[in-house]
Order: sequence, then C-alpha cells, then structure tokens
Amino acid sequence: MMSGASPILKQFQDFYRCFPFMQMEQAIAYFALYGGIHRQIDLDLFEEITLSAEIHFVQHFSETASLISPGYLLRTPYREMLMAIARGDGRLSNIFRRARIGEEAGRKIIEELITLDIVLFEDSRQAPLRVHPKHLLKKHLRAYRIEPKVRFVKPFYRFWFGFVAPYREALLNKQGYAFTENFAQHRESAYSLLFEQLSNLLLADCFRTKDPIVSQGSFWDHHSEFDLLSVTQKGKILLGECKYTSRSVTKKELTKLKDKAMKSGIKADSYALFSKNGFSNELLGLESETLLLFDLDAYARLLR
Repeated sequence: MMSGASPILKQFQDFYRCFPFMQMEQAIAYFALYGGIHRQIDLDLFEEITLSAEIHFVQHFSETASLISPGYLLRTPYREMLMAIARGDGRLSNIFRRARIGEEAGRKIIEELITLDIVLFEDSRQAPLRVHPKHLLKKHLRAYRIEPKVRFVKPFYRFWFGFVAPYREALLNKQGYAFTENFAQHRESAYSLLFEQLSNLLLADCFRTKDPIVSQGSFWDHHSEFDLLSVTQKGKILLGECKYTSRSVTKKELTKLKDKAMKSGIKADSYALFSKNGFSNELLGLESETLLLFDLDAYARLLR
C-alpha cells in the first residue's frame, strides 16, 4: 500500500484552494509541475502550461532551483539518485543502476531522503515466488527480486529531477530549447503518475462508505504492471488502468487489462478505467458494477 497517497491528496486540495477557478485538466497539469511549492511561487494560471514552464524553469531557473531544500540535493550523489527515481520505474535495483551507485550506499541515501520527506516507499504486494525454502524457481525468475518502488512526496520534485535537472547546464545559461522541446514531446508522462495516484484516491473515496478499501496502489509482478489494484474490506479485488492521453479509451484497453490480469493470475471482481478524454460509446454501453468508468469530471469529489 502506498503510504504517500494522503500527502498527495492534501497537497492537491491545498493547491485547488489557492486556484479554485481552475478546470480539472489544468489543475492536474499545473499541480504536476508545481505541487508542493505552489505557495512559494508566483503562478499565472492564464498562461499556457508550456509558457509557464519556460518562465519558471528557464527564465527564472536559479530562483526556482532555490526552492529545492536542502540545497545539497542538487549536488552529487543526491542529484543522480533523484534523477534516477524521477526518470525510471521507481524500483530500487533500477534506481541504483541508473544512478551508477552501489546498493549499500544507495540505500543509505534513500533512507536519508525518506527522513527529509522527499521520497517514500510504495511497498510491493506481490506474493513471494518461493512457496518453501527448497522451492526451485524457473531459470528466468532466479534473478527477479520483489522490491518496493520509491515515489516523490511532492510532484514538483519529480518534475524537477525528471524534466529540469537533466538540462541544468544549459538552463543556467538561459538556453531552454532542449528542455522546452523535451517537455512538449513528453508532457503526458509528466502528468501520468500523478493522475494514477489521484485515481487511486478517487476510487477509495467512491468506496469509502459501501465497502472501504483496505489496500491500494499500483501493483507489479514478474509478468506485468498495473496502475491500480485495490482490495476492499469484503475482499473484493478492483483492477484499474489510467489513461492521461488525448485519445478516448476504447474497449481495446479493457481487453488488454483483462489479458494482463489473466497472465498474472489476478481474479478481479471489478475493473476500473480512468480517462482524461472520456470513453468510446461501446465502452460506455458496458458500464456496470463490474466495469467502473471515471472521466475528469469525477475527480471533483476529491476537492470537497
């Protein structure tokens, strides 16, 4: 279960209190860039998001960098560790490999970052592969490790170390072309993890009174990764996928999700799909207690 869900919700609610006139799509986009520092920065939300990013991360790069605290996080080896967390899948072994740092030293840095409230662990909920000590695993699974993922507490830190820090030298000289081009091409990936976290919170809120969710978060095993797997108090399994793209979600996505579930041996009682741009008519016609569909309008309930 991801212990960081509540801080994200509180930050998002506070962000919206500061800018209550925002549409949900705009709120998610700006929160992904500035969440956690929104009270420390002068935001003009009438600016398009790309222009806003250019102002704060190119023109005022040093001023925005000063909001990273403690400041030594911008230096080696912390910078490399944080960039590895922001740009990868969050698994510990992949973080250490990307940052080119040994496991012992890497774990010490991660523990320090947790103490500083910069990152947190999202624990794996995969069952152990060995059912008894002498159980011999198949060859392709022997190197596989069940391990947690590392997540940022504040969205701003994820954006900084994922999208800004790699262009530090150029940005110090007010050369922002590479940064703005990369952001323009990959902006959906800047929002997708946040959308996934908010979707988990939304589902929990929807089930709060009828069958509270007791375990939630993303789920991964040696077969696949799932944006959302929730277990309710009554033992119901809800499996979900989040799509923050410019396309409507179609039945094809539901079929893919069911195929992934079959490979991972997950018997879901209900499926939940979350979409920035709605759903096809065919999929809307299938909506039921076992197929839950959430568009952007549904996220308003998180702000009550």
